[in-house]
Amino acid sequence: MDYKDFENCGLKKALTMLSGKWKPMILHYLFYHGEFRFNDLWRSMPRVSKKVLADHLRQMESKGIIKRRETNGFPPEVNYALTEKGKSLGPILAALEKFGNN
Repeated sequence: MDYKDFENCGLKKALTMLSGKWKPMILHYLFYHGEFRFNDLWRSMPRVSKKVLADHLRQMESKGIIKRRETNGFPPEVNYALTEKGKSLGPILAALEKFGNN
């Protein structure tokens, strides 16, 4: 495999989608706890800025891994949950967790 083949490799695309310091933790919370309000997700994660969290959520939303839902209340709430595409990562992330634990 040469460089050009790797550029179009599914593994590279998947790892690029999931790269980022906080993305694995975001996915963990959404897998095990379901839908989260933005502020609750932010409070659950130590030392992440709201800007970085919002950037990571926006990136995963653009890739179809998570969905964003706004409510029209006052103040408006923003909730995040996994899409079907995001839920399909479950077995993969579980295998990575098992690998890391061993």
